[in-house]
Amino acid sequence: MTQKAQSGKIRIVRIKAGIVIDHIRAGHALDVLKILGITGKEGNVVSLAMNIRSSRIGRKDIVKIEDRILKKSELDRIALVAPEASINVIEDSHVVKKTRVKLPDEITDVVECTNKRCVTNKEREPIRAKFEVVSRQPLKLKCSYCWTIIEEDDIIAQFCTY
Repeated sequence: MTQKAQSGKIRIVRIKAGIVIDHIRAGHALDVLKILGITGKEGNVVSLAMNIRSSRIGRKDIVKIEDRILKKSELDRIALVAPEASINVIEDSHVVKKTRVKLPDEITDVVECTNKRCVTNKEREPIRAKFEVVSRQPLKLKCSYCWTIIEEDDIIAQFCTY
């Protein structure tokens, strides 16, 4: 056992290029991997640390993915399940960009309305699902068309069925 491991510190191997998603709410790292479509069969090196102590949010998870860049739609989905997350872009083993995910006030085409009668769920209607964020903690979204409120568990379930 190394000296770092004995002192209770975590050690995750440095990556040369890719992303580090830090400050994920404890227990949601697997949800983030599911949102990104990562199964482990893609060939990217993925490091995962769960339930790490954090002075900012109490406990957190961390995900490192080598040779991967995030799309805007993926960032929007991550913001729904990990609103405190920060994204570090790594190049040549150094952080070149650090940002926090931001949950916008309005979300379009990211989640579906849970109301089966909502106009956004009708096949013949060319209307995209649109939600207003009514609460960030706990997360609650209101459908702009039928006013159905969907909560965090419903949102996570849409991305993360295991």
